[in-house]
Amino acid sequence: MNAVSKIGSGFSLQPRNLDEAMRMAEMLSQSQMVPKQYQNKAQDALVAMMMGVEVGLNPIQALQNIAVINGKPSIYGDALVALVQNNPAFGGMDETFDDSTMTATCIVWRKGGTKHRQTFSQADAQQAGLWGKSGPWTQYPKRMLSWRAKGFALRSQFADALAGLITREEAEDIPAERDVTPHAAKQADPATVGHYPDDKFEATLPSWSSMILGGKATAEQIISKVETKGKLTNEQRRALLAIGHDEEVIEQ
Repeated sequence: MNAVSKIGSGFSLQPRNLDEAMRMAEMLSQSQMVPKQYQNKAQDALVAMMMGVEVGLNPIQALQNIAVINGKPSIYGDALVALVQNNPAFGGMDETFDDSTMTATCIVWRKGGTKHRQTFSQADAQQAGLWGKSGPWTQYPKRMLSWRAKGFALRSQFADALAGLITREEAEDIPAERDVTPHAAKQADPATVGHYPDDKFEATLPSWSSMILGGKATAEQIISKVETKGKLTNEQRRALLAIGHDEEVIEQ
């Protein structure tokens, strides 16, 4: 078989095992033809390729159409529609837009199934905090409303074809996750911080006294918190410990 016939008959881009997939990911990640988020990142490229296999995309298609936004894989809207339309169960899809109410409507159905109607309006976007958001929501509001209605409709009726993928447009509107785990206050290192200023201590002492006498905090708790900012002198510590005690606090 000559080179021309080989090209004419095509060749497989599907790796047969993990080693082949990793080598392909390394090769493709070195190319300027893949999106920047995958360039020189073979492991990320491999994950995108594996996700593509789940929905029927070859490695090149996966890298071109799957994006990871805020840690969640998503797919470009046009590719999402193509996946659904190529599904054997796809029955049809109709889209309309009402300019008077700024409402996008998408009706989609599976073969032999009932039609599913999904809407997404300006009011919905406002409630979700999307309307007027900088970027596409300001530049192309009608298109964004249409994509949101379409994305919800297709995901509702063709979850099997999409394997949990959402549109990139929707993923970009999901707030990034934040670490809300409370962290213990770091204690100041006596070797690197100086003493707590006397003038600041005298100015804040009445407030601390009110907290201690009101039962909102103990002297020890206040001392611990204050010393994250500066080392208290023995006199300052005794002044705090003496609050609420009639007898003099003995220096330790």
